[in-house]
Amino acid sequence: MTDGFLGFRTSLMLDVVVCALAAVVPAIIYSLYLVKVRKNFVAHRNLQLGLAVVLLLAVSAFEIDMRLQGGWRAIIAKREVPLTESQLSEVTTSLWTHLCFAISSPVLWILTIVLALKRMPKPPAPCAHSSLHKKLGWAATIDLTLTSVTGLWFYYLAFVR
Repeated sequence: MTDGFLGFRTSLMLDVVVCALAAVVPAIIYSLYLVKVRKNFVAHRNLQLGLAVVLLLAVSAFEIDMRLQGGWRAIIAKREVPLTESQLSEVTTSLWTHLCFAISSPVLWILTIVLALKRMPKPPAPCAHSSLHKKLGWAATIDLTLTSVTGLWFYYLAFVR
């Protein structure tokens, strides 16, 4: 009996977020390709805004689902084979590590997007803000990649192994 669609006793929204975490890094790499190689600033902006909206909706639905499910411990309790105390400790540590990045990522990403929307010309093109935008963008990209990696690691530890 599974509640998620990936074959594990999770929740529908947890599996949706895991898929989003797996898809976001390739999408961001493509977005970087668009801006760095193709010099397509409009497509880069549009993809970044689309990713931000999709992730905001997915994470919001996930957070609501977590509350309705009784939290992550309640979902883990659905496992056929319960975690040992040692495994639960490892899962908890991986979750806290993930949350460090999961909390800072949207802050960096929102800051990067809001400043770009305010300071970049329309249509977007290189400008005085580009240097700061590049630094914020790389910080957000690295942070979001670490959010993805640590989120997938948490999912593996909590539900797959």
